[in-house]
Amino acid sequence: MTTAHRPTFDPAQGKEALRGPAYHQRLLPAYMHLKTRQPGQGGAADGPRDLRAELLAAEAAHFAKLKGVTDEVPAEPVPKLKHADSIGSDSDSSEEESDDEEDEAAELMRELEKIKRERQEQKEKEEREREAKEQEQREYEIARGNPLLNPQDFNIKRRWDDDVVFKNQARGSEVKRGPEFVNDLLRSDFHKRFMSKYVR
Repeated sequence: MTTAHRPTFDPAQGKEALRGPAYHQRLLPAYMHLKTRQPGQGGAADGPRDLRAELLAAEAAHFAKLKGVTDEVPAEPVPKLKHADSIGSDSDSSEEESDDEEDEAAELMRELEKIKRERQEQKEKEEREREAKEQEQREYEIARGNPLLNPQDFNIKRRWDDDVVFKNQARGSEVKRGPEFVNDLLRSDFHKRFMSKYVR
């Protein structure tokens, strides 16, 4: 016979014994170091940066890697060296060459301005044509949307219950026609013949 249902008047007590050096896992020290924010998470690591300089340095390193140059590419651009013939005794010929170069540069600038002007005019012309076409399309849609202006397209909508099965069910009002398919089994010709033959 079990005594599980009986009250416990004298509960069990543990013995007083010396415990060993065993600690519960939750009593052990944890989280000994504090995590800090990484770059990209906000905080001190995301201070003001010179993004343009970083981008230029990265591009220079990339192109150096493509060309196979292993040396560090200087961040500052190298100033262009002066032409050797400008220092020598041929100063007159260099002045003539510089004048020719200036004339060619001016001619190129005029050509560039002409091309830009032509492109701008072409763009404005296309914009005007597109707006005129949209306006014409809009007027056409407005005219087509008026049923009074388009009587041939104006159709009276059918009622939603025009083709239902149980419409006009007055007895004896049906005109006798040949055999036809009816979706209602109680109104089919076979059912009517069957009922008139065996039930009535």
